[in-house]
Amino acid sequence: RPPPRVQRVMFACGAKLRAAVARPVAPAARTVQLRAAPRRDVAVCARVAGVDIPNNKRVEVALTYIYGVGPTKSKQILELTGVENKRVRELSEDELTLLRNELSEKDKYMLEGDLRRTRLTNIKRLVDIQCYRGKRHQASLPCRGQKTKTNARQRKGKKVAIAGKKKAPTAR
Repeated sequence: RPPPRVQRVMFACGAKLRAAVARPVAPAARTVQLRAAPRRDVAVCARVAGVDIPNNKRVEVALTYIYGVGPTKSKQILELTGVENKRVRELSEDELTLLRNELSEKDKYMLEGDLRRTRLTNIKRLVDIQCYRGKRHQASLPCRGQKTKTNARQRKGKKVAIAGKKKAPTAR
């Protein structure tokens, strides 16, 4: 802790914070101590298939941040490209280019916007032809035969109280 009559002045210089030389302050003035934020190396996130993937995770996990790429497909992509499973920040530009080229093949992978659009059009088609699954989608109920008396809160949403449903207290 600095002496009471010393003020520490911090100033920003590029991405690094440096402390200026401590200088004495007049006795009548109030002492103010400024603290520097913890230093972090700011690195630009890698962008693959239109998605910023995290730098601090391994490539195998980071690729799963792309909609349509799960753990299995991520491993397959790494095998095909021959990229080592290391942290994203440690990848060279050539390795990133290999990953981008592999994922940009439209006939091989359906990712992000295309996949979302396809899923929505499939659901819309089911609703339009008024089949059982379409009606279940319309009513926001499970389509695959699960019970709905007590569960299915994910689809149905928060419980809604119904008037008169509560049991009357018993008289003693």
